[in-house]
Amino acid sequence: MEGLVNLVNGIIWSPALIYLCLGAGLFYSIMTRFVQVRLFGEMIKLLFTGKSSTDGISSFQALAVSLAGRVGMGNIAGVAAAIGFGGPGAVFWMWIVAFLGASTAYVESTLAQIYKEKDVVTGEYRGGPAYYFERALGQKWYGILFAIASILSCGMFLPGVQANGVISAFAQLMGEGTIMNVAGLEVGSMRLVGLAIILVILGVIIFGGIKRIATFTEFAVPFMALGYIVLALIIMFSNFSLIPDVFGMIIGDAFTAQAGFGAAIGWGVKRGIYSNEAGQGTGPHAAAAAEVEHPSQQGLVQAFSVYVDTLLVCSATAFMILSTGMYNIQGTLPDGQFIVQNVAATTEINAPAFTQMAMESVYGTFGNAFIAIAVFFFAFTTILAYYYIAEVNVAYLTRFLGRNANKTGLFLVKVLIMAMVAYGGLNSAGYIWAIGDIGVGLMAWLNIVGILVIFIVARPTLTMLKDYEAQRKAGVARYSFDPAKFGIKNAPYWEERHLADQKRTNVDPLRK
Repeated sequence: MEGLVNLVNGIIWSPALIYLCLGAGLFYSIMTRFVQVRLFGEMIKLLFTGKSSTDGISSFQALAVSLAGRVGMGNIAGVAAAIGFGGPGAVFWMWIVAFLGASTAYVESTLAQIYKEKDVVTGEYRGGPAYYFERALGQKWYGILFAIASILSCGMFLPGVQANGVISAFAQLMGEGTIMNVAGLEVGSMRLVGLAIILVILGVIIFGGIKRIATFTEFAVPFMALGYIVLALIIMFSNFSLIPDVFGMIIGDAFTAQAGFGAAIGWGVKRGIYSNEAGQGTGPHAAAAAEVEHPSQQGLVQAFSVYVDTLLVCSATAFMILSTGMYNIQGTLPDGQFIVQNVAATTEINAPAFTQMAMESVYGTFGNAFIAIAVFFFAFTTILAYYYIAEVNVAYLTRFLGRNANKTGLFLVKVLIMAMVAYGGLNSAGYIWAIGDIGVGLMAWLNIVGILVIFIVARPTLTMLKDYEAQRKAGVARYSFDPAKFGIKNAPYWEERHLADQKRTNVDPLRK
């Protein structure tokens, strides 16, 4: 089974996908005149201006939910794996994919806002790639295909990676405990305790819906991310004299490639996309749930989330690991010999171990404990985000089948994700990461190809950007969006909203 998983993973993550991700990001950057740089200040402003409603969540809450999906094991164990298999130069390529990917995040999240709708059962906003593929491309089959891929990826493949990281960090902190045989697996009793805690908390939150998920992530994600970055900065400044050397390793190895140029770019892009999710098609689900005045606003907020994820949190991890020397680099030869070995050869690369050791080397036991706690919050909130994505796509598939079908589908996906958390928490890390990579790659292929076709055929996101910048330049008191004005069809939410705005304006002629 593991051999088949690795074979499929290798096919999906061929060089074609690597260069498709980079090429799409560069294309959108050029077409939007590098919106991720020009409107950086506007991104910050928008974080704190939006408000939630009975139907939608605020821009900041949507950012928190999408960051919950982005800031996870990819930031802690994923960066360690990128360095361990691709060398320090992989970090450079993570930066590149984040910078270019911010424009991709703008495009896909703006599309999600344009083509969102109100759920027929809950009344909440729903949207994402499945919705915009059906409405913008007029290809319902492609929307259904993406929805199925998302449910498989976010409901089955990806939660196990996060759960495995949580359980590994918990076991490293608490010890394995008594070794027990569970379904043919040798498992420490403390792993079972950690898994039980996760499943109970997960069940309580996911049965509460998007509002409860948003409320939890709105607090947990910024708190842990800020604390993590602060501790990482302290480590960096305690090794201040080594910072130029670390930059030198990252930049130099990106092109001379200690572990091979292909390894550096391949692992950097793969782990970069896994971490910041730009182009993967996960971020648009949370973006669609936001209450905003104009579709471009949430696109800009989601572009900013890519910076937070990779340029801040991932960079913090990389500098911790490289400045303390707590890493190995494993070659790609059949015997897997180490090119660089600074820590024990038995240390698992696809795990938070490098990061925990880096923290522990400066903060002692507290550092190890903090990373375990950070891993818990980062990975747990990511599991919540994955559940929400799977929920949205189940709602998409069942939205015309009636309330009973919708409720049954949502209940089944809750059970599914909890089962996969249990499965991932108890299996080997390398195997689980390979399954997760299949999920990421499958969604990325479908989403990037789809949004490229939409952009080439209709360019609605570029039109939205121009309209938003024109209104911003005019200094309007309240932004507005009329899809008919731009020839955009099948945008039911915005069509109804524009009609309601017109009615209110006619009633109150002084309203601007």
